[in-house]
Amino acid sequence: MGHHHPHDHDDAPGHPHPHGHPHGHPHGHPHEVDETTAAAVDTSVPDAELSPTQLSRRNLLRAAGVVGSAAAVGVGGASGAVPAAAATAPGRPTPPARVTGWLAGDHHIHTHYSADAIYTVADQAQHAKAYGLDWIVITDHGGATHARIGVDVVNPDIRRARAETDLLVFQGLEWNIPSAEHGTVFVAPGDNEVAVLKEFETEYDGSVRGSTAATEALAVAGVQYLGAQVDSRRIDDALFLANHPARQGIDSPHEIRNWRDADPRIAVGMEGAPGHQAAGLPYGAASGRGFYTNAGTRADRFLPYPPESYRTWGGFDWMTATVGGLWDSLLAEGKPWWISANSDSHFNFAATAQRGPGSDFNANGRYDDPVYLGDIDLTAGDYWPGQYSRTVVGTTGGDYLDVMAGLRAGRVWVDHGRLVRGVEVVVRRRGGGGPEYPLGSVATVNSRVRLEVVVRVQLQDLPNWAQFTPQLNRVDLIRGTVTGAVADRDTFVAPDTRVVRQWDTSGRTGVVELVEPLPLPEEPFYLRVRGTDGNFGQPGFLGAAVDPAGPRLDVVGDADPWEDLWFYTNPIWVLPAR
Repeated sequence: MGHHHPHDHDDAPGHPHPHGHPHGHPHGHPHEVDETTAAAVDTSVPDAELSPTQLSRRNLLRAAGVVGSAAAVGVGGASGAVPAAAATAPGRPTPPARVTGWLAGDHHIHTHYSADAIYTVADQAQHAKAYGLDWIVITDHGGATHARIGVDVVNPDIRRARAETDLLVFQGLEWNIPSAEHGTVFVAPGDNEVAVLKEFETEYDGSVRGSTAATEALAVAGVQYLGAQVDSRRIDDALFLANHPARQGIDSPHEIRNWRDADPRIAVGMEGAPGHQAAGLPYGAASGRGFYTNAGTRADRFLPYPPESYRTWGGFDWMTATVGGLWDSLLAEGKPWWISANSDSHFNFAATAQRGPGSDFNANGRYDDPVYLGDIDLTAGDYWPGQYSRTVVGTTGGDYLDVMAGLRAGRVWVDHGRLVRGVEVVVRRRGGGGPEYPLGSVATVNSRVRLEVVVRVQLQDLPNWAQFTPQLNRVDLIRGTVTGAVADRDTFVAPDTRVVRQWDTSGRTGVVELVEPLPLPEEPFYLRVRGTDGNFGQPGFLGAAVDPAGPRLDVVGDADPWEDLWFYTNPIWVLPAR
């Protein structure tokens, strides 16, 4: 007699048969080899529902004292950790999805409805479209004036932009996270998009409500509020991502974990690379990339963060750029926490507009439309959406909810300066065949199945927006052991994570396919990938043994972003089958 159990890779490419089916027939995918054992150690299945062979195996294991233990099923090894991309189904692996397209976007863009920005929604939208983006999020700053006026009056402009272009234009805001930095909050378009954002801003914005260390709980409540609005169907979806997380040193590790754990459906990640990348131009603002220039002197900073955390590394935030650092510490817990890259456009380098004269922002919630006065602004630190940074999302369709689902699932890679045309990473059985597990997914496989990771990169063959064609010269594979929940929620290291493979791709053209055999998945682990033009580098923050050729610590005032290009992917987990 076969038994029924949920089948978590139903939608895997090359895995076409229907699901929820009895597991009594031969399979063509990795966990067929030891299905009897897998069934025997699955204590959620009563003895009476096992086949005689499975029951015999269970009795054998039971006699050995291993049934019911994490070690018996090989999940999490001695720690008993259960890594899972649990955003959509806590405790269960995420099924691979059939990606039908990759949509580039930017979730951090300001307009003249922000007190420190200038451009109209239409201007940002048409530039985003011209620079090749498929979706954007308008995120004017939260605050008293925005909550009172701006969140309402920007909406007609957003609706008009939706109507006049095929660009997907979300409405959101940049949340002043109580006791912490900023974050993108956005919702799916709908009748209640303004009402929900207005309520959220009024009740949970740190600028409106005041922000002190004592208000950490208010931030958690804000995330939970958004989840409640989805559950009550006032809105179809909502997401939150932390922006420029290491810039001021006030996003402590435990706060990030608390946001994520408050509702993993809503709190899904952080900017791996901040905006304001033009700020590093030596012939421009001559500041820090991302305007990361803080000296770590704020009284409310997280004291254990080192001085190097207040700078970007190859244009990326220290939390992401450090192999074995804070991002990896979350991934090593099995927590889905994804990265993105955005423009944070306020004033753009070499633009020619100035604010409309005579504007009264406080009265109107906006500045008047910008005007042309013939001056070129070479001191601005931003690029237009899509001009330099991209967040590329693998989707199963082309609408708003598809983009949000792709972000939530972590089917995301990011790059600077259009370093590459496309990136695909999958884990599969060695030699191919069976399902391929894409970015953001969990490959749940028998611990005796030999696997490989395949990195396919479509190399760039077109000029970027600085008028040159980038060359990808190296790709790095990073692997970390999943060790389970941490006892110290302020930890920001993952000691078992390191670069395990480097490929030289210099001189290559077209599509390169890089294949690396993986160790037997006797313990859960994860993989992520990055690539670089190789112009700059240095041993990683945690040393050459961890990262022999990581990104360079950016020099304030002398860091031309076009000369130092990287791409990063989100991870894939590999989990021994239960």
